[in-house]
Amino acid sequence: MTTALGKYVGTAVAMAGSGLGLIAVWTGSALAPAGWGTAQLGLLALVVFLAGCALALLSWHFQRQRGQANRYLEVLARLTPQDLFSDSPAVVLPELPPKHPQAAAMARVKEALSAHLRRIQELEHARAALEVRCRRAVAQAEQIKAIFSYLAEPILAVDDYNELLLANRSAEELFGFDSAKVEDRALARVVQCQPLVDLLAGTASRKTPGSRTEELEITDAQGRRRWYRATAVKLAAGEGAEHRCGCASQGAVVVLRDIADHKAFQKRNAEFVSAVSHEMKTPLAGIKAYVELLADGEAEDRATQEEFLQLISGQADRLQRLVENLLNIARIEAGVVNVNKQPRSLNEILEEALRLVRPSAEAKNIQLVAELSPMYLAVLADRDMLLQAALNLLSNAVKYTPEGGKVILRSQTDGEHVRFEVQDTGVGLSQEDCQRVFEKFYRVKKDRDMAPGTGLGLPLAKHIVEDVHGGTITVESKLGEGSTFAVILPRAGQSL
Repeated sequence: MTTALGKYVGTAVAMAGSGLGLIAVWTGSALAPAGWGTAQLGLLALVVFLAGCALALLSWHFQRQRGQANRYLEVLARLTPQDLFSDSPAVVLPELPPKHPQAAAMARVKEALSAHLRRIQELEHARAALEVRCRRAVAQAEQIKAIFSYLAEPILAVDDYNELLLANRSAEELFGFDSAKVEDRALARVVQCQPLVDLLAGTASRKTPGSRTEELEITDAQGRRRWYRATAVKLAAGEGAEHRCGCASQGAVVVLRDIADHKAFQKRNAEFVSAVSHEMKTPLAGIKAYVELLADGEAEDRATQEEFLQLISGQADRLQRLVENLLNIARIEAGVVNVNKQPRSLNEILEEALRLVRPSAEAKNIQLVAELSPMYLAVLADRDMLLQAALNLLSNAVKYTPEGGKVILRSQTDGEHVRFEVQDTGVGLSQEDCQRVFEKFYRVKKDRDMAPGTGLGLPLAKHIVEDVHGGTITVESKLGEGSTFAVILPRAGQSL
């Protein structure tokens, strides 16, 4: 475009210079001596006129081409990608004449602009897709954060330097800190549990991925000690992160699972096995001792032999009762006991229990008092099992009531339920004993020498009342004043 413009301007300047030269010659001739004719002057004027006309024509032609180029550029600047790539654009480019000196340059500008606009359009699509992915990722991250925050198990994560990366709400409550406000994030300063710190540090420093599990006793922020099973897993950043930073950022995460109930269960099992062994060992030892005496001929007379055999029989009966009680409790707990529930009269069952326990009460000169309701108290019950529960409560009251005491059995209605109570004037129970008296093999230490027993009567009564008949059994007691065991059962019409 610059070359063509130079050509036009050069030609115009040359013609204008020739005309001006002729004018100068003509002007000079006016001052020269006379000798020029009219023809010479006319020719000079014609030359000047033609030069002016050529200059004006060239100027108009140049202005016209420049105007076409300007309009083309103005319209091109207003074009959108839709105008460039649509079959029916809203703005149409004006066409340049094929011989226009800027036609080729304008075509290249249009192609370059189209390429840039196409690239911009592709980038816009990519940006929109990235925005959607980012919003989805942010939403997923928020969901994961919410889920992580409300997990019941405490969770902690550390980096290569054993500094705290994150912790959920359960972990913060357990160790008493706020991860958002912790400035010194060294785990040893945040968590006051050195075995846990060592577990995470050891897991993070492992050369290969893997997990480690330990049982830890941890003191929480309130000073309570609880057992947790800590499972620590080694973590490593993804491949992309390794390429960006030149190394894989490693760390470890630990999940703490509360196993206090499991530990208590283990302890109860150990106590149960110990108690069963002790309860079985005693009668077995007695049986063995008297059998050895008989075998060695220590009982020569018939009366001594009969005495030894009665003692052996008594110990065998004790052992049999222990085994039967254990089997009954196990069957009830497993839900495999054969239950035959029918509408029954509660008072009839209680009267039968009184009749069976009366001989042992009379042997201790204990007064048995029946305060049974005159109303018909209907219960949907297995007669034998409910009789066993009532008999266990009455026998327990007679055992731990001193001679000359009193045991009262009463029954009454209680809304949609029926209720019976066994009240005694015995030795009573402490608050701790009241909470544990229904545990298997639990016996009050101060009363062990007062009466023999296995510690299974009350647990069996509780299983029969609550698990088999859907009722409740409670105890109220004061040391030295006696105890009251209360049983509440659904009426026959309300039974489940």
